[in-house]
Amino acid sequence: MYTDESIYVGLSGEERVTIPLNMINRHGLIAGATGTGKTITMKTLAESFSDAGVPVFLCDVKGDVSGIALPGAKSDSMEKRIDKFGIREQFSYKAYPVCFWDIYGENGHPVRATISDMGPEILARILGLTPAQEGVLNIVFRIADDKGLLLIDLKDLRMVLNYVNEHRKDYTMTYGAISTQSVGGILRALIPLENQGGDLFFGEPALDIMDWIRTDVYGKGVVNVLDCVKLVQNPALYASFLLWMMAELFENLPEAGDMDRPKMVFFFDEAHMLFTDAPKVLVQKIEQVVRLIRSKGVGIYFVTQSPSDIPDSVLAQLSNRVQHALRAYTPAEQKAVKAAAQSMRANPDFKTEDVIMELGVGEALTSFLDESGVPGMAQRTAIICPQSLMGPVDEQSRQTLMTRDGMEHYDQMVDNESAYEMLTGVMEKEALEAENAELREQLEKQKAKEEAAAAKQKAKAQEAAEKKKERAQERRKNQIERQLINTGAQVLKRGLLKTLFK
Repeated sequence: MYTDESIYVGLSGEERVTIPLNMINRHGLIAGATGTGKTITMKTLAESFSDAGVPVFLCDVKGDVSGIALPGAKSDSMEKRIDKFGIREQFSYKAYPVCFWDIYGENGHPVRATISDMGPEILARILGLTPAQEGVLNIVFRIADDKGLLLIDLKDLRMVLNYVNEHRKDYTMTYGAISTQSVGGILRALIPLENQGGDLFFGEPALDIMDWIRTDVYGKGVVNVLDCVKLVQNPALYASFLLWMMAELFENLPEAGDMDRPKMVFFFDEAHMLFTDAPKVLVQKIEQVVRLIRSKGVGIYFVTQSPSDIPDSVLAQLSNRVQHALRAYTPAEQKAVKAAAQSMRANPDFKTEDVIMELGVGEALTSFLDESGVPGMAQRTAIICPQSLMGPVDEQSRQTLMTRDGMEHYDQMVDNESAYEMLTGVMEKEALEAENAELREQLEKQKAKEEAAAAKQKAKAQEAAEKKKERAQERRKNQIERQLINTGAQVLKRGLLKTLFK
């Protein structure tokens, strides 16, 4: 609950536990075992930030956070909690301004980004590419940029990869070696991302991150609820989205310095998905964004089961802590409890490890920064109750709210001319030219064959004529010889007769 420039989180004994509004962007962690109240804590904080005029983004992993769009239901247990926290005069069952989003476009407006917005570095990390493959991916992005090829969706990236591979010899001296094996590896790595819904996430119209930083007409921060029920089952796409979003915020928001209140607060539920089997360079990227985005006026809160799910380098940036109960039945779980206890400022009144295992539902150990930025000691705190509906929103209300939030321009995917269309034309032209060249070659071969046949026929005719001429000459020669023989015989005959009758 927002009151007096601070967030009223709950009660520690009779003492109110609060977070100064100017310390919200020092980031935070909400941890605890399943069923201990993490979601209610996240929801209560989101309501408080909205009341303070701070826009919120949160992940709805189980589908029950969406009830923040409707007023809560009165009940005996709720009335007792209201009196317990001493908020009777300030409390009212109310709805909050909500905008629903869903990467799959089923339970909210679609969330899209372009391949170019994602960039080769983040995309390579998400795809788990080798250094050689990442190098080729960087070359592909560079070639696309130099040739004016827009990389919007996955089919654009596939087309450019295939085109560059086919013309790799032409690019080697300018951009470096491009191996077919690396290109094949990248194409292969795209398949799981596509299967998880990457073809829906990558496209246009791309989300303008400023559409999440809004207040309603009454000055309350809009709560952007991303439906993650289906998304968390596809960790590659979920991590792609979260990394893109953090990078987008970091790159587009101006420096703000220390502010009285943050520009926006993000809650990343199931945060362990960001870090499970993550390479060191990826963790470093997340750490960099978390560390530097504070100066942009943005607060980031990770929600997970145990602090051990978050790398130490990132955990060190999370100053505001809410630790719900952890159970320790195995040595590994006992180690996790000890690590959680050590991550909070010790309270001399109790042993932190013991309290973590004794906490009931709706209770937590809390440690928040004071107005000077000094971490408070761990306090056993009963978390305040939410004012909105504790449960999912009904489908009719969801649809009604979506028609009124002004974000309907994201609903229809647009397939603008990009690398796929441009290269399709280029490749068709190349194919036509190749076909024409092949046809010309065939015609030239046919012409050469016909000329050779004609030459052969001519030579054969000349040879026949020569033989005919030779035969005629031979006949003439024989005829002359016979004439000569006949003439000689007649001469001899006349000479003999002449001699006989002399």
